[in-house]
Amino acid sequence: MKTIGVIGLGIIGGTWVKHYAAAGVLAGCWNRTPQPAMPQWKDTPEAVAAAADAVQIVVADPPAVQGVLDRILPQLGSGKVVIQSSTIDPASSDRFRAQVEARGARYLEAPFTGSKPAAEQRKTVFYLGGPADLVAAAEPLLQLVSETRLYIAVEPRKAAALKLAMNLNLAVMLEGLCEALVFARRAGISDDIFFDALARNVGASGLSKLKEPKLRTGDFSPQFSVKHMHKDMRLASGAARLPLLEAVRERLRLAEAQGSGDEDFSALLKLL
Repeated sequence: MKTIGVIGLGIIGGTWVKHYAAAGVLAGCWNRTPQPAMPQWKDTPEAVAAAADAVQIVVADPPAVQGVLDRILPQLGSGKVVIQSSTIDPASSDRFRAQVEARGARYLEAPFTGSKPAAEQRKTVFYLGGPADLVAAAEPLLQLVSETRLYIAVEPRKAAALKLAMNLNLAVMLEGLCEALVFARRAGISDDIFFDALARNVGASGLSKLKEPKLRTGDFSPQFSVKHMHKDMRLASGAARLPLLEAVRERLRLAEAQGSGDEDFSALLKLL
């Protein structure tokens, strides 16, 4: 794999495109909403798939991935690789892998963790599911946009499942952080005191540090949006019914229904 194309130019995909272009490996990019100013822009996803050795898909959900595959499958064949980096459920991973392999191409499940700041700093972490030789072959490309590549399993579906597990943990943690902050505020405790105490508590985390400025100021510009986290929890709920999963899924549904879908998921605070 010498070259890569990216399909899906949202917050993360658009950042990766610039890193790949700077490294000289970008063969093309495409987005449903045209962005012709992006490096190596192509007018169709078919053109991206034809130009690139590897096609990295980073779109919203399983239906969006299926829509991309429906268009690029005729361009796939021996020597081509699909790197699927959207957050999807295990059953969809199985289905997409079968479609790609039926064309003679190879399929790597590569969901990731890390929001906009991580992508900008190349600190994304990939969860990789697929044969070990394919993971090794993708390493030179993926290391251009990431800090760590974790090999999860030969079965792609397990990487998809792990990504949902990680996001479930984040969603539950953030709802808990929001509720703790509101509890302290209602008791007359300042945000300075709350976050100073939290920093010295075992409950402090990378998430609390990342979201502290947003919770303090009410700046909910998206790093990872309510609508995307809500989608991920719907997918997780389809695979397993768990009590906190169902509770936080409902909180995200309410936040989206109240107009916060495009805001950062720290906007859960607004419900309180």
